[in-house]
Amino acid sequence: MSSPIYVAIDTPDLSKAQDLAGRVRGHVGGLKLGLEFFCAHGHHGVREMMKFDLPIFLDLKLHDIPNTVAKAVQALNGLEPAILTVHAAGGRAMLEDAKAAAGINTKVVAVTVLTSLDNSDLQDIGVGGRAEDQVARLADLARSAGLDGIVCSGEEVALAKRAWADGYFVVPGVRPQGGAMGDQKRAVTPREALDRGASILVVGRPISLAENPDQAAREIEATL
Repeated sequence: MSSPIYVAIDTPDLSKAQDLAGRVRGHVGGLKLGLEFFCAHGHHGVREMMKFDLPIFLDLKLHDIPNTVAKAVQALNGLEPAILTVHAAGGRAMLEDAKAAAGINTKVVAVTVLTSLDNSDLQDIGVGGRAEDQVARLADLARSAGLDGIVCSGEEVALAKRAWADGYFVVPGVRPQGGAMGDQKRAVTPREALDRGASILVVGRPISLAENPDQAAREIEATL
């Protein structure tokens, strides 16, 4: 079984991205390419990263009217990403159209509540209640719209797993025991996230900013 760790490659520098992927490829299960990377390098950059022969997670968090999102997803199909994100807040029609437009080998997962937000932040944007309540609502919407799963923090994944037994759960923002939180407000350790029901773990700075990224990846993998 391959590692559940997807390393987050959040850099606009292609050479740095390639160096990081090359150093950790033996101890991660996939590469997560986000907005910074995709805006700088687009399809060409993704194809370059595909050369490492690891699954590609395109974390673009698409969020627009249904027709626009569907056409954006279609434009990405040639890359055949293993995982693609859209925002659950885009609504049922957008979610349904995104899934319908995706290739058969691409899991479409819906972002629920960003791990940089807490209950106070949700109130600021007009969402009442707790983060876990919003995650539960959006997870139910994603499931009923036919998506493969959701993105949520490790604090909510157990709740989501109980309601959606066969869902695919992406947990970002995990931090090793004692690791710096950075801008993450709802983070757990990799082991905790996996035990609670995560399908894959997205790990960024604890690996990418480590003095020895390969060693950092191996140490995290060893806890699993």
